[in-house]
Amino acid sequence: MLTRLIASTTLPVIGSPMFIVSGPELVIAQCQAGIIGAFPALNARPAETLREWLQQITGTLAEYDACHPQQPAAPFAVNQIVHPTNDRLEHDVALCAEFKVPLVITSLHSPERVVEQVHTYGGFVFHDVTTLRHARKAIDAGVDGLILVCHGAGGHAGRLNPFAFVAEVRRFYDGPLVLAGAITKGEQIVAAQALGVDLVYMGTRFIATQEANAQAAYKQMVLDAAAGDIVYTNLFTGVHGNYLRQSIEQSGLDPDALPEGDKTSMRYGSGGSSKAKAWRDIWGAGQGVGGIASMSSVANEVATLRDDYHQALAQLRRR
Repeated sequence: MLTRLIASTTLPVIGSPMFIVSGPELVIAQCQAGIIGAFPALNARPAETLREWLQQITGTLAEYDACHPQQPAAPFAVNQIVHPTNDRLEHDVALCAEFKVPLVITSLHSPERVVEQVHTYGGFVFHDVTTLRHARKAIDAGVDGLILVCHGAGGHAGRLNPFAFVAEVRRFYDGPLVLAGAITKGEQIVAAQALGVDLVYMGTRFIATQEANAQAAYKQMVLDAAAGDIVYTNLFTGVHGNYLRQSIEQSGLDPDALPEGDKTSMRYGSGGSSKAKAWRDIWGAGQGVGGIASMSSVANEVATLRDDYHQALAQLRRR
C-alpha cells in the first residue's frame, strides 16, 4: 500500500509544507501536476477552517480523478506539529482521520500518538528528523518513513550533510526515505535517488509560483536571492532554520548579529506564536534559491522539473 502511494506520483517529489505559503490552491495544483502536495494543519486558522480546507482538497481532487482516470492526481499530506504546546493537535488529527488523509507528516516531537491514530484508518506517517537520534526514536515510534532534513533546507533545518546523513540512516533503516535540503532541480532529484532515497522534499522551488500564498515581495525576494543570502538562526522559533537575509534586514535586525532564540517560549497552537510579527515578516527559504528564476504556475514548474529529471537520467546513462 505504501509502495502504491509513492508510485502514484509522476515525479518523486513532496511539496514541502510551508508556513503560510502552503494552502489548498498550492496543494491541489501540486497533486494535479503529479507530486504530493502538503500543507501544515496550523496554516488553517481558526481551527474550524481545517475542515473547509480538507473538504476543498478532497472534493477537487476527486473531481479531477473522475475526469482523468488514466492519470489521477497524486495523494496529499498534512503536516502536524506534535510539539506539546500545540493545543490543536488532537482536533487536527481527528479531522485527518475523518477525511482519511493519505499521508501525515509529523514534526518537532515524538509522533507515537499520531502514528496510532493514523494507522487506525490506514494512513501513513512520515516524520521530519535532523539527527540520527531523532531518526531512531521515530522508527521506534512506528513511523512509515523518515524525512531527513539536512543542512540548507528552507525553514527548520538540520546541520548534517545529506551524503553523511543518508548513508548512516541506511545502516539501520531500509524503509522509505525522503531527502530535504536545497533541492530545486531535476538533476538533484536524480542525485538524491542515487544516494538511496525514495522521494525528495521541495519547498523553496514553489514559493514563487502563482498558487503559493506568499506576498509578491516574498516571491520576488526568492527570485533575487542566492545561497549566500540564507541565514541560519534559532531566533525566530527557538529551533534553527533558514531565512532570507533581506527579510531580516527589512525587519530592522542585523543578520550577522542575531541573538539566540528560546525554544521554550514558542507556542504552536490556536493562539498563534508570541513572535507573530516574526512569523509574518521573516521569510523562510532554502539554500537552493539560486536555482529559481521564474514566477510561473505549479504545472509549468513541475513540467520543467520532469523534463530536467529525465534529461539528467539520460545523461547519466550516456556517461
